Amino acid sequence: MTDINANLLLEVALDLANSLNNSDRFERLLSTIRKAIKCDAVALLGLNGDVLTPLAVQGLARRTLGRRFIVSEHPRLAQICASENPVRFPSDCALPDPFDGLLLDREGDLPVHSCMGLPLYSDNHLVGLLTLDSMAADAYGRISDRTLELIAALSAATLKTALELKALSLSAEHAEQLVKELTQEAFLRDGGELIGESQVIKTLRSDIELVAGSDYNVLILGETGVGKELVARTVHRLSPRREKPLVYLNCASLTETLAEAELFGHAKGAFTGADRERPGKFLLANGGTIFLDEVGELPLAVQSKLLRVLQSGEIQPVGKDTVQHVDVRIVAATNRELLKEIEGGGFRADLYHRLSVYPLEVPPLSQRENDVLLLADYFLEKSRRKLGFRQLRLSADASSKLKRYGWPGNVRELEHVISRAALKARKGSSPSEIVSLTAAHVEIPDDITAKPEIEKPIQSPLEIVSLRSAIEDYQRELIGHMLIKSDGNWSRAAKLLSVDRGNLVRLSKRLGISIKKEVVGAQ
Repeated sequence: MTDINANLLLEVALDLANSLNNSDRFERLLSTIRKAIKCDAVALLGLNGDVLTPLAVQGLARRTLGRRFIVSEHPRLAQICASENPVRFPSDCALPDPFDGLLLDREGDLPVHSCMGLPLYSDNHLVGLLTLDSMAADAYGRISDRTLELIAALSAATLKTALELKALSLSAEHAEQLVKELTQEAFLRDGGELIGESQVIKTLRSDIELVAGSDYNVLILGETGVGKELVARTVHRLSPRREKPLVYLNCASLTETLAEAELFGHAKGAFTGADRERPGKFLLANGGTIFLDEVGELPLAVQSKLLRVLQSGEIQPVGKDTVQHVDVRIVAATNRELLKEIEGGGFRADLYHRLSVYPLEVPPLSQRENDVLLLADYFLEKSRRKLGFRQLRLSADASSKLKRYGWPGNVRELEHVISRAALKARKGSSPSEIVSLTAAHVEIPDDITAKPEIEKPIQSPLEIVSLRSAIEDYQRELIGHMLIKSDGNWSRAAKLLSVDRGNLVRLSKRLGISIKKEVVGAQ
């Protein structure tokens, strides 16, 4: 009788404790088993759902590792899976062998032979199988049940260890990539406060606080450089998900394949350059928030897959058949007019409505009154820290120059102008000095800052009002007229005015326009 001895038990135990990779661990397990039981072929298979995957084979062609055996399609494997004890098949068993044609140095079906299978259980859960084949008939009849129980226990322990190590490795990789994502965000996006005291910024803050506490998707609208990313981070910081990750993805200039891989992940070899499996941004953001910047740039094919995530929370990595579920809040941003993109066929209407549950519009810097100087001081302090100045401040002429400028590049342009001015001021200055930035340091195109020479108009006896007041009065009159024309229907009025409904409601709120009992009036 062939029984496993103490030396072999010790050999397997040491292999479990050693720092081996899974491939080596499985190979050494099979070698140990073949020392205890004489066989021509042995295979270790892991069970995932109803599919058995070869993890290591000896005596079988190497290509066997590429096979995937659906349990219900292989009667012998199904019988082993259904058993709690070792299964010895009789030599004249008529059931087809799953390894027919795969034995090394032998072509065609296996002749009459001995076949045995051991179900591998861990914590009363079937995790895999061990199969043994011998060309000799009745080769396993005299092996004791105790020996087979020990082999099954050792094999199950090896498989469990390997699975746990793989899970730990994936978890560590996920954590590492998450740290990289968040670290990158911290370095690239200094600051987190929405600076400004203008009325439009106060309104924006109020809207952010309102929507942040919900789990609604948010669409942030605004020109390039207004600070849409800062608004997204503020929404996340004030939300119940603030302890979870905020993951950033710029959708601009991504090809269809790359965008899909970045969002949903990919399997190894899914496309050229995919040299390893990689989780996507949605998986990294699971439980938290994903910020999709420039969402209007996404290819249409990817938009449909993003819609699936919004509808069901399901993602499917590129090159994989499996579907994963995620819990992610989406905050998206764009400087495009998506309604016009929808009309032109460049953006899906259903995706737009899913994303814009609560739109936030970030005003351009030119509409933020005296916020320019507040922001300038904020950027001055950043520059002071970076360049090592004792103190940096704006001179009166520099402040005046900043206030006159139209800022087509918005807050981002202001930051760059201040950074360049501080760098220029450092030349010839001592870090211990209090340095003032003058108008000469502030590089703003003269043709924009110059005041146009216009003929002074003759004053009329009529009351002189500001241009801003005149524009607001006209807006009140026009919006009120359209609301009356549309019977108080905001959506219809917005369509008549060719603006977004949400933007119209916010503008009307700022102008003091309200509807009471189908009658439009100005408060």
